Amino acid sequence: MAKTKLLIVTHEMSPFLELTKISEITRQLPQAMQEKGFEIRILMPRFGNINERRNRLHEVIRLSGMNIIIDDNDNPLIIKVASIPAARMQVYFLDNEDYFQRKHVFRDKEQKFYADNDERTIFFCKGALETVKKLGWSPDIVHCHGWMTALVPAYIKTVYKNDPTFKNSKVVYSIYEQCFGEKLNADLHRKAVMNGMSSADTKVFENADCSAMHIGAVTYSDAVVLADEKLEADVLKFVKDSNKPTLAYNLTENFDNFYSLYEEISNEDLVTIA
Repeated sequence: MAKTKLLIVTHEMSPFLELTKISEITRQLPQAMQEKGFEIRILMPRFGNINERRNRLHEVIRLSGMNIIIDDNDNPLIIKVASIPAARMQVYFLDNEDYFQRKHVFRDKEQKFYADNDERTIFFCKGALETVKKLGWSPDIVHCHGWMTALVPAYIKTVYKNDPTFKNSKVVYSIYEQCFGEKLNADLHRKAVMNGMSSADTKVFENADCSAMHIGAVTYSDAVVLADEKLEADVLKFVKDSNKPTLAYNLTENFDNFYSLYEEISNEDLVTIA
Protein backbone atom coordinates (compact mmCIF):
# COMPACT_ATOMS: atom_id res chain seq x y z
CA MET A 1 0.00 0.00 0.00
CA ALA A 2 1.37 3.44 -0.95
CA LYS A 3 2.49 5.70 1.86
CA THR A 4 0.28 8.65 2.77
CA LYS A 5 2.03 11.81 1.59
CA LEU A 6 1.89 14.67 4.09
CA LEU A 7 2.97 18.21 3.23
CA ILE A 8 3.63 20.55 6.17
CA VAL A 9 3.55 24.29 5.37
CA THR A 10 4.68 26.60 8.17
CA HIS A 11 6.51 29.87 8.79
CA GLU A 12 8.60 28.43 11.63
CA MET A 13 10.09 25.13 12.71
CA SER A 14 12.61 24.06 15.32
CA PRO A 15 15.61 24.16 15.22
CA PHE A 16 15.68 26.64 12.31
CA LEU A 17 13.35 29.34 13.64
CA GLU A 18 11.69 29.30 17.06
CA LEU A 19 9.19 32.12 17.63
CA THR A 20 6.20 30.35 19.17
CA LYS A 21 5.03 26.85 20.01
CA ILE A 22 4.29 26.38 16.29
CA SER A 23 8.01 25.65 15.87
CA GLU A 24 7.84 22.69 18.26
CA ILE A 25 4.64 21.24 16.82
CA THR A 26 5.93 21.46 13.26
CA ARG A 27 9.12 19.71 14.38
CA GLN A 28 7.44 16.90 16.32
CA LEU A 29 4.30 16.27 14.25
CA PRO A 30 5.98 15.34 10.95
CA GLN A 31 8.42 13.02 12.71
CA ALA A 32 5.57 11.30 14.55
CA MET A 33 3.72 10.81 11.25
CA GLN A 34 6.87 9.58 9.54
CA GLU A 35 7.23 6.97 12.26
CA LYS A 36 3.66 5.90 11.44
CA GLY A 37 4.65 5.31 7.83
CA PHE A 38 3.84 8.68 6.22
CA GLU A 39 6.03 10.27 3.54
CA ILE A 40 6.84 13.85 4.59
CA ARG A 41 7.78 17.13 2.93
CA ILE A 42 8.13 20.43 4.86
CA LEU A 43 8.15 23.96 3.43
CA MET A 44 8.95 27.24 5.21
CA PRO A 45 10.36 30.69 4.37
CA ARG A 46 14.11 31.27 4.60
CA PHE A 47 13.93 34.28 6.89
CA GLY A 48 17.16 36.26 7.21
CA ASN A 49 17.80 35.25 10.82
CA ILE A 50 18.03 31.56 9.90
CA ASN A 51 21.73 30.74 9.93
CA GLU A 52 22.51 28.99 6.65
CA ARG A 53 25.97 27.79 7.65
CA ARG A 54 25.00 26.40 11.03
CA ASN A 55 21.90 24.71 9.63
CA ARG A 56 23.69 23.58 6.46
CA LEU A 57 21.25 25.03 3.98
CA HIS A 58 22.16 24.71 0.34
CA GLU A 59 20.39 25.76 -2.86
CA VAL A 60 18.47 23.23 -4.91
CA ILE A 61 19.33 24.41 -8.41
CA ARG A 62 16.75 22.23 -10.16
CA LEU A 63 13.94 23.79 -8.10
CA SER A 64 15.15 27.40 -8.15
CA GLY A 65 14.68 29.84 -11.00
CA MET A 66 10.92 30.33 -10.87
CA ASN A 67 9.34 33.77 -10.68
CA ILE A 68 6.32 34.48 -8.49
CA ILE A 69 4.18 37.32 -9.81
CA ILE A 70 2.63 39.71 -7.29
CA ASP A 71 0.90 42.89 -8.43
CA ASP A 72 2.44 42.50 -11.93
CA ASN A 73 5.95 42.27 -10.48
CA ASP A 74 8.19 39.25 -11.02
CA ASN A 75 9.84 38.00 -7.83
CA PRO A 76 12.60 35.36 -8.13
CA LEU A 77 12.11 32.24 -6.01
CA ILE A 78 15.18 30.48 -4.68
CA ILE A 79 14.78 27.06 -3.05
CA LYS A 80 17.17 25.81 -0.40
CA VAL A 81 17.14 22.59 1.58
CA ALA A 82 18.40 21.31 4.91
CA SER A 83 18.15 17.97 6.64
CA ILE A 84 17.24 16.95 10.15
CA PRO A 85 19.57 13.94 10.53
CA ALA A 86 17.90 12.65 13.69
CA ALA A 87 14.58 12.38 11.87
CA ARG A 88 15.72 11.70 8.29
CA MET A 89 13.53 14.61 7.13
CA GLN A 90 14.28 17.31 4.60
CA VAL A 91 13.02 20.86 4.95
CA TYR A 92 12.68 23.10 1.89
CA PHE A 93 13.21 26.84 2.37
CA LEU A 94 11.71 29.48 0.08
CA ASP A 95 13.97 32.48 -0.33
CA ASN A 96 13.77 35.87 -2.01
CA GLU A 97 16.19 38.73 -1.47
CA ASP A 98 13.55 41.46 -1.18
CA TYR A 99 11.07 39.63 1.02
CA PHE A 100 13.08 37.43 3.36
CA GLN A 101 16.70 38.54 3.65
CA ARG A 102 16.18 40.74 6.70
CA LYS A 103 17.43 40.44 10.25
CA HIS A 104 13.91 40.28 11.64
CA VAL A 105 10.85 38.17 10.84
CA PHE A 106 7.56 40.11 10.87
CA ARG A 107 8.65 43.36 12.57
CA ASP A 108 11.65 45.63 12.24
CA LYS A 109 14.04 46.47 15.09
CA GLU A 110 11.56 49.10 16.34
CA GLN A 111 8.85 46.40 16.45
CA LYS A 112 7.00 48.01 13.56
CA PHE A 113 4.97 45.52 11.51
CA TYR A 114 6.46 45.25 8.03
CA ALA A 115 4.29 47.06 5.48
CA ASP A 116 4.83 44.30 2.92
CA ASN A 117 3.88 41.36 5.14
CA ASP A 118 0.91 40.88 2.80
CA GLU A 119 3.15 40.38 -0.23
CA ARG A 120 5.54 38.20 1.74
CA THR A 121 2.59 35.98 2.64
CA ILE A 122 1.33 35.81 -0.95
CA PHE A 123 4.84 35.05 -2.21
CA PHE A 124 5.30 32.24 0.30
CA CYS A 125 1.91 30.62 -0.35
CA LYS A 126 2.19 30.79 -4.14
CA GLY A 127 5.81 29.72 -4.03
CA ALA A 128 5.09 26.76 -1.78
CA LEU A 129 2.58 25.28 -4.21
CA GLU A 130 4.76 25.88 -7.25
CA THR A 131 7.69 24.25 -5.45
CA VAL A 132 5.65 21.12 -4.70
CA LYS A 133 4.60 20.97 -8.36
CA LYS A 134 8.22 21.19 -9.43
CA LEU A 135 9.11 18.42 -6.98
CA GLY A 136 6.67 16.20 -8.88
CA TRP A 137 5.20 15.07 -5.57
CA SER A 138 1.43 14.92 -5.00
CA PRO A 139 0.47 15.29 -1.33
CA ASP A 140 -2.53 13.43 0.03
CA ILE A 141 -2.75 15.90 2.90
CA VAL A 142 -1.56 19.50 3.09
CA HIS A 143 -1.37 20.74 6.69
CA CYS A 144 -0.98 24.52 7.01
CA HIS A 145 0.20 26.02 10.30
CA GLY A 146 -0.52 29.63 11.19
CA TRP A 147 -1.71 32.79 9.47
CA MET A 148 1.17 33.11 6.99
CA THR A 149 -0.05 29.91 5.30
CA ALA A 150 -3.70 31.01 5.17
CA LEU A 151 -3.84 31.52 1.38
CA VAL A 152 -2.65 27.98 0.63
CA PRO A 153 -6.09 26.36 1.17
CA ALA A 154 -7.72 29.03 -1.03
CA TYR A 155 -5.27 28.44 -3.86
CA ILE A 156 -5.54 24.64 -3.68
CA LYS A 157 -9.35 24.74 -3.83
CA THR A 158 -9.50 27.26 -6.70
CA VAL A 159 -6.48 27.68 -8.98
CA TYR A 160 -5.05 24.21 -8.34
CA LYS A 161 -8.27 22.24 -7.91
CA ASN A 162 -7.80 20.41 -11.22
CA ASP A 163 -4.01 20.34 -11.15
CA PRO A 164 -2.74 16.74 -11.04
CA THR A 165 -0.47 17.62 -8.11
CA PHE A 166 -3.24 18.85 -5.82
CA LYS A 167 -6.60 17.75 -7.19
CA ASN A 168 -6.88 14.91 -4.65
CA SER A 169 -5.25 16.75 -1.74
CA LYS A 170 -7.12 17.29 1.52
CA VAL A 171 -6.28 20.49 3.38
CA VAL A 172 -5.96 20.91 7.15
CA TYR A 173 -5.48 24.33 8.76
CA SER A 174 -4.19 24.83 12.31
CA ILE A 175 -5.32 28.01 14.07
CA TYR A 176 -2.88 29.45 16.62
CA GLU A 177 -3.38 32.26 19.12
CA GLN A 178 -0.07 33.99 18.40
CA CYS A 179 -0.86 36.38 15.57
CA PHE A 180 -0.75 40.13 15.00
CA GLY A 181 -2.83 43.07 16.21
CA GLU A 182 -2.37 45.18 13.10
CA LYS A 183 -3.89 44.69 9.67
CA LEU A 184 -2.09 43.53 6.57
CA ASN A 185 -2.16 45.83 3.54
CA ALA A 186 -5.74 46.65 2.53
CA ASP A 187 -4.98 45.42 -1.00
CA LEU A 188 -4.13 41.90 0.19
CA HIS A 189 -7.31 40.36 -1.21
CA ARG A 190 -6.74 42.02 -4.59
CA LYS A 191 -3.05 41.15 -4.82
CA ALA A 192 -3.75 37.55 -3.81
CA VAL A 193 -5.94 36.84 -6.85
CA MET A 194 -4.24 34.47 -9.30
CA ASN A 195 -5.15 33.50 -12.85
CA GLY A 196 -8.06 31.11 -12.53
CA MET A 197 -9.53 33.02 -9.58
CA SER A 198 -11.92 35.92 -9.23
CA SER A 199 -12.08 38.69 -6.63
CA ALA A 200 -14.97 36.79 -5.04
CA ASP A 201 -12.57 33.95 -4.17
CA THR A 202 -10.46 36.18 -1.94
CA LYS A 203 -13.18 38.46 -0.56
CA VAL A 204 -13.16 36.52 2.71
CA PHE A 205 -9.64 37.88 3.33
CA GLU A 206 -10.74 41.49 2.71
CA ASN A 207 -10.49 42.72 6.30
CA ALA A 208 -6.83 41.62 6.32
CA ASP A 209 -6.61 41.13 10.07
CA CYS A 210 -5.65 37.96 11.90
CA SER A 211 -9.24 36.71 12.20
CA ALA A 212 -9.84 37.26 8.48
CA MET A 213 -6.77 35.19 7.64
CA HIS A 214 -7.96 32.35 9.87
CA ILE A 215 -11.55 32.48 8.62
CA GLY A 216 -10.38 32.61 5.00
CA ALA A 217 -8.20 29.56 5.51
CA VAL A 218 -10.97 27.62 7.27
CA THR A 219 -13.37 28.49 4.43
CA TYR A 220 -11.24 26.52 1.99
CA SER A 221 -9.97 23.75 4.29
CA ASP A 222 -11.32 20.23 4.67
CA ALA A 223 -10.55 20.07 8.40
CA VAL A 224 -9.45 22.39 11.20
CA VAL A 225 -7.17 22.09 14.21
CA LEU A 226 -7.80 24.42 17.15
CA ALA A 227 -4.18 24.61 18.22
CA ASP A 228 -4.61 26.94 21.19
CA GLU A 229 -6.98 27.05 24.13
CA LYS A 230 -7.80 30.72 23.65
CA LEU A 231 -8.89 31.77 20.18
CA GLU A 232 -10.95 34.72 18.96
CA ALA A 233 -14.70 34.22 19.47
CA ASP A 234 -15.57 35.10 15.86
CA VAL A 235 -13.08 32.54 14.56
CA LEU A 236 -14.37 29.82 16.90
CA LYS A 237 -17.96 30.55 15.89
CA PHE A 238 -17.04 30.34 12.21
CA VAL A 239 -15.31 26.99 12.74
CA LYS A 240 -18.31 25.62 14.65
CA ASP A 241 -20.76 26.83 12.01
CA SER A 242 -18.67 25.33 9.23
CA ASN A 243 -19.37 21.80 10.52
CA LYS A 244 -15.97 20.68 9.28
CA PRO A 245 -14.00 17.94 11.05
CA THR A 246 -12.35 19.74 13.94
CA LEU A 247 -9.59 18.59 16.24
CA ALA A 248 -9.89 20.31 19.60
CA TYR A 249 -6.87 21.63 21.49
CA ASN A 250 -5.14 18.53 22.80
CA LEU A 251 -1.59 17.48 22.00
CA THR A 252 -1.26 13.76 22.65
CA GLU A 253 2.20 12.36 23.21
CA ASN A 254 2.52 10.59 19.87
CA PHE A 255 0.02 12.71 17.88
CA ASP A 256 -2.43 9.83 17.51
CA ASN A 257 -5.30 12.32 17.29
CA PHE A 258 -3.67 13.97 14.26
CA TYR A 259 -3.17 10.57 12.66
CA SER A 260 -6.86 9.81 13.17
CA LEU A 261 -7.86 13.16 11.65
CA TYR A 262 -5.67 12.59 8.61
CA GLU A 263 -7.07 9.11 8.13
CA GLU A 264 -10.60 10.38 8.56
CA ILE A 265 -10.42 13.09 5.91
CA SER A 266 -8.42 10.87 3.58
CA ASN A 267 -11.29 8.40 3.72
CA GLU A 268 -13.82 11.24 3.41
CA ASP A 269 -15.61 10.00 6.48
CA LEU A 270 -16.48 13.47 7.68
CA VAL A 271 -17.34 13.22 11.35
CA THR A 272 -16.22 15.81 13.87
CA ILE A 273 -13.52 14.64 16.27
CA ALA A 274 -13.90 15.95 19.79
